[in-house]
Amino acid sequence: MLLTGGAGFIGSQLARELVARGRVVRVLDALTYAGRAAHLSGVDCELVVGDITDPAAVAAALDGCGDVVHAAAESHVERSLTDPGGFVRTNVEGTRVLLQAAVDAGVRRFLHLSTDEVLGEVAEGALGPDAPTRPGNPYAASKAGAEALVHAWRKTHGLSAAMVRLVNCYGPRQHPEKAVPWWIRDALAGGPVPVQGRGTAARDWLFVEDAARGLAQALDCWQDGAIWHLAAHAQRPNLALCRAVVELVAARTGRTADIGFLPERQGQDIRYALDDAATRRALSWAPRVSLQDGLARTVAWVADEGLALWAEEG
Repeated sequence: MLLTGGAGFIGSQLARELVARGRVVRVLDALTYAGRAAHLSGVDCELVVGDITDPAAVAAALDGCGDVVHAAAESHVERSLTDPGGFVRTNVEGTRVLLQAAVDAGVRRFLHLSTDEVLGEVAEGALGPDAPTRPGNPYAASKAGAEALVHAWRKTHGLSAAMVRLVNCYGPRQHPEKAVPWWIRDALAGGPVPVQGRGTAARDWLFVEDAARGLAQALDCWQDGAIWHLAAHAQRPNLALCRAVVELVAARTGRTADIGFLPERQGQDIRYALDDAATRRALSWAPRVSLQDGLARTVAWVADEGLALWAEEG
């Protein structure tokens, strides 16, 4: 099977999960700043370096593959505010190129990774798979566009396709531009640890191993046209989660870092929430790693491996 973006954060964990389940995995990854070959160390898979928007590279990578899991994406909201064109290129055009190549190659199944952000801000309650998309930032808009293309290729070309929307994921091998590894890194350095605005924006936090299990289950329990929601029901305001990170670092190092406050992010969505009840029943899936345990494991990875890995990047 072809796994795009498999040298990234979620992709590399999914590669581990799929190989452990006996799948033969070929990874296609451009190895940009967030994807690196080292993330696949010890994983018995093939790595092909190539750009998802390059039709020739994608067609070559698809040769002999029966299934496709599309995890390649630009995913950092703040980068999308300053470079929306790059997000449209990778997330929309890249998805179009891959969909067409999948049809041309006659693949059996196409699983697309998406995000809770396509549904936009949720004041209360949680939204199910049939809720309309209302993206509130360029990243979310590009992912909503990618979802629309998956629907279109499924209908017009008969491609067997399904989608999985994820809440915020965290864990080992995540780039430090993202909140949890950023906070851990700065707390280990003694702070201050930055929180945007008043820290009232709330997110649901899913450990990456649980996300990978859910994605693998979506393949094992295939339903053409399905939209699966994977949530953790571990929603926290950013300030509360940052304090939890600082406390875990303090327990490890004996030093407590201060929290500093930055201006609120432009266009910040205050809350996202996915209703995943149907997914849990259909896939026999639920998170196994608590937020406290997952954060502790992530702190340990950053301290023991992450800092050295990031230092190599300069």
